This record gives sequence, structure tokens and C-alpha cells, in this order.
Amino acid sequence: VPLSCSYRGLTLVLTFLCYTSYHLSRKPISIVKSQLHPNCSALGPNPRNDSNGSTWCSWAPFDGDNYKELFGALDNAFLVAYAIGMFISGIFGERLPLRYYLSGGMLLSGLFTALFGLGYFWNIHVLWYFIIVQVFNGLAQTTGWPAVVACVGNWFGKGKRGLIMGIWNSHTSVGNILGSLIAGIWVSSAWGLSFVVPGVIIAAVGVICFFFLVEYPEDVGCSPPLHHVRVTSTEKDPEVVTSNEGALSFSGRSSTDGSNGPQEPAEEPEAISFLGALRIPGVVEFSLCLLFAKLVSYTFLYWLPLYIVNVAHFSAKEAGDLSTLFDVGGILGGIFAGLVSDSTGGRATTCCAMLVVAAPMLFLYNHIGQNGIGVSIAMLIVCGALVNGPYALITTAVSADLGTHESLKGNAKALSTVTAIIDGTGSIGAALGPLLAGLISPTGWNNVFYTLIAADVLACLLLSRVVVKEIRGWCGCMARKRGYVRT
Repeated sequence: VPLSCSYRGLTLVLTFLCYTSYHLSRKPISIVKSQLHPNCSALGPNPRNDSNGSTWCSWAPFDGDNYKELFGALDNAFLVAYAIGMFISGIFGERLPLRYYLSGGMLLSGLFTALFGLGYFWNIHVLWYFIIVQVFNGLAQTTGWPAVVACVGNWFGKGKRGLIMGIWNSHTSVGNILGSLIAGIWVSSAWGLSFVVPGVIIAAVGVICFFFLVEYPEDVGCSPPLHHVRVTSTEKDPEVVTSNEGALSFSGRSSTDGSNGPQEPAEEPEAISFLGALRIPGVVEFSLCLLFAKLVSYTFLYWLPLYIVNVAHFSAKEAGDLSTLFDVGGILGGIFAGLVSDSTGGRATTCCAMLVVAAPMLFLYNHIGQNGIGVSIAMLIVCGALVNGPYALITTAVSADLGTHESLKGNAKALSTVTAIIDGTGSIGAALGPLLAGLISPTGWNNVFYTLIAADVLACLLLSRVVVKEIRGWCGCMARKRGYVRT
């Protein structure tokens, strides 16, 4: 048992560091935007009399009036490539060694992140260079999420999955915070280093992952969670017995099968097909919900610093530092959502409740969020918790639950595919959000926030069927406890 606990802890730490570095390398673009097209008049007189008086300090090709649309194109290049690649990534993740797949993807991500920053040192002013780098970086980054969730799912059963993954999922916000702080160091002096340094960091973590990550408990002689082994109907795993009773009765094999278990390879079941994963109950609903939830989250990820600069008139570094509070709220929201969903058993209801409250809070932040630094800090933390809480819960605990669903009859090889489908669908929203923000923001930031509020409401409505099912389940349990239902 101590050996198993040690390896579980190692897996959590390594996968945490891996995905922290993924998000750390994604964040610099949102910090550097305000430097690519700054307010030149605030920097003093124009030293180059032959250039435009208002944009002399901007970085071409982002020095025109259409700079917001060009920023949206950069974001969209990364996110569309990420969304498309994610659907393919899960299929590869089920069939390739996760350690090689993950570390190779991190090395490539580091390369393309650094290449974006090298455009500064190479004095590149061609839009297509930055777009192509973003496309390849988006494809490389799809290796991360299915692989790390599959690794954690291989080591942990359902018992405290919501809380464990809620805490573990703080890597997203920690990565955003570190990415903002690291990029902020050089954003005003040499913005290319804001990309090169995170690129080096993710590549270095990829090397560490290659040498130390353990994919399966069986690889080091540890006992796997219940959903990864064949069990007889009398075997009960205390970690999941209360939350996975249906899976026990569904995946239990006959005594003959149990006696022959040692003779069968542990990975005999074939990896699930794409359509087979879609047929798992709840996959479609949570995928579509995540599409709109991620639309809101990624709009904040890519546009919040620029919004703060434009509305509150902070410097690029100050806006970057202040935007990290949204991610601090995301950490708290992810842990809260995991804890509540574990104790109630209602993943969908927890998500829906937080989304319902998030809509009016987004409205308030846009209207009073800049009325003093104290109000701004409080609103950013609250909005971050409510926006990122459901997003974190769906991409972690919900994905792992559905990837080991009772309908799979013990086949655990669906975890990476299901995770990729859910996050891939969500990534479509992640691509749409910043793109819409780029197109809508010239008409006013109010319209951007109305779009985000509408997306929150739609995300909530798409979960309504699953929420009703959970509520009926609770009512049935309460009735049985009171003796109104015969068993």
C-alpha cells in the first residue's frame, strides 16, 4: 500500500507539472497583445518622424486599426487547430505509449512556443509566420489533456475523484498565473522572451516526464483501481463501492471468468471507437455544455488583460498581474465543484448551479468591476470561480467517470477517447470565444459580455436532462430511506 500511494503521488505531481507547463506556454499571447499594439502616445514623443504618429511603437503587422481582428485570427489559428487535433489525439492516446506521446508533444509545444517569440529577435513582421506557428502549436498541445487525464484515471478510482481532480486541475490556473507572471517580466523590454522562456520550460518538463512518468499501476506491481480489472460479483473495492455500484453489477464476470483472469492479459479489450464513445450516456450532453463553458473561459484567458488595459487603463504588466486573480478564482472554483459533486453525487447539478450564478456575476463585473481596485479583485476571483469551476469539473472528474462508465463492461480503454471527445468539443467553443471577442469588441465591450452571458445560459440548458435525472435519483433515494419505496 505505501508503494502504491507513493506512485499515485508521483503520478499526480508529474501530470500536474506537465499540464501546468502546457498552460504556462499558452498564456503569453494574451499578455503580449497589449505590447504588440500599445498606446504609443503614453510613451512620449515619436522618435521616428517618418512613421505614423499614433502607432510608431506597435509591432507590424499589428499596427493597423484592424489589430483586434488580427489578434482574434492568432487566437483562432491556435484554437481551431487545437479543436480539430483533439478529436484525433484521443485515438492516438489510446494506442500509443502515453509517456512517449506526452513527452514528445511537450517538446514540440516548446519548439513552436519559442518560435513565436523568436519572431521578435528575427524581426519578422509577416502575419502568416505567426499564424502558422500558432497552428502547429495548437496541434502539438492536443497531446496533453487526454494523456494526463488517462494517466490519473489509470491510478485513481471514483471514490474521491471529484475532490482529487478538483485540486489537481488547479494546474490550469497555476499555469495561467505563472505564464502571466513570466511573460510580464519581459513584455515591455523584449517580448520575444515572454515566449522563449515558457517554451524552454515545457520542453524541460517533457524530458522529466519521459524519464519518470509511470502510466499504469501494473507496470510497477501495484493494484489498479476497480474499473481497470476484471472482478467477480463478490469483489468490492472500498474506494468505489458507494459510487460505482452500477458498474460492479454490470462489469462483474462469472466465477469461471474470474478463475481464468490471471491467464488473460490486462489490456485485452480493444480501444473503443469514436461512435462507441459518443453512445456512452452523458458524453454528448457534457461535451456540448463544455463547448459553451469553455467559450466563456477562453475568452477571458485571451482577452481579459486587454480588456483591463482598455477599460481600467492599467499598464500591460499591471493588467497581466491583475488578470491572474481570475485564475486564482478558478482554482477555488474547481476544488469547490469537485468537493460538492463528490458529496452529492450530482456532477451535472453542481455545474448547472454554478453556471446559473455565473451569468449575473459576469454582468456585474462588466458594469462595476472597475469601480476601485478592491471591487475589481473581488469580482475577478468570484467570476473566475464560477466560470472555471464547471469547466474544471467536466474536463476532469466527469470525463474520467464517463471514460469508465458501467456501459463499458470493464473496458477501461475508452478513457483517453472520451476525454478527447469532451475536451475537443469544448475546444470548438474555446476557438469561437476569442474569435467572437475579436469581432464584437470593436462595437463595445458590453456586447462581448452579453455574448458570454448567453453562452453561460446555453451551457446550463444543455445539462437540463442530466440534472433532472440526478434529481430524480436523489428523490428515489430519499423515498427509499423513508420507507416509501419497497426494495
